[in-house]
Amino acid sequence: MIVRDQVREYLLTQMREGKLNAGESVNLAALARTLKVSVTPVREALTQLQQSHVIEAIPNRGFFMKELSHDEAKNLYELVAQLEVLALEQSEFDADAIANLRTQQRLIQESVHPLDRINAYMEFHRLLTKNYKNTVAQQILGDLKTRVFLYEKAFMSDESFYYNSDNQHEAIISAIEDDNVPSAALVLKMNWYLVQDYIAKQLVVL
Repeated sequence: MIVRDQVREYLLTQMREGKLNAGESVNLAALARTLKVSVTPVREALTQLQQSHVIEAIPNRGFFMKELSHDEAKNLYELVAQLEVLALEQSEFDADAIANLRTQQRLIQESVHPLDRINAYMEFHRLLTKNYKNTVAQQILGDLKTRVFLYEKAFMSDESFYYNSDNQHEAIISAIEDDNVPSAALVLKMNWYLVQDYIAKQLVVL
């Protein structure tokens, strides 16, 4: 892995661990010192994340984690829903894949810390679509979900919300197990729109 990609992965890990949040500054020089690399790969990694709409470069101020917005959330969740449905419809699931989904769903339900629950939730959706063979779509979906994660982390700490979402995940797994992919795809879309609606309501009160 080249240095730029290592820096990018470090930043993504910092996000997943709750150490980088929307609106916070990312100090290029300090990051280079922390990672013991030159500023060039750090700038390249930040530019990549800027292209993914995770980072924004503000003239004369530097790099910042992008702020959250109602319009972006709507666009993000609609697009992720459509891409995941497409991926699901083009995927095959064997017994091991279904067992992995059930295991992951239990991890969501058993998570105590909100950040662990969100990471488990995101991993469940990754498992749903990981067998889709379109690498271009997978790259786009991965970039979109990097941004989606910031919304999840900001607003999905209320574990009571997961009751309906858990039911939908169980329905998706059962439909896949019954080889009823159209039904699974429909519930999957409903699942993303459920989250979108919840987050949209939270953004209104900001």
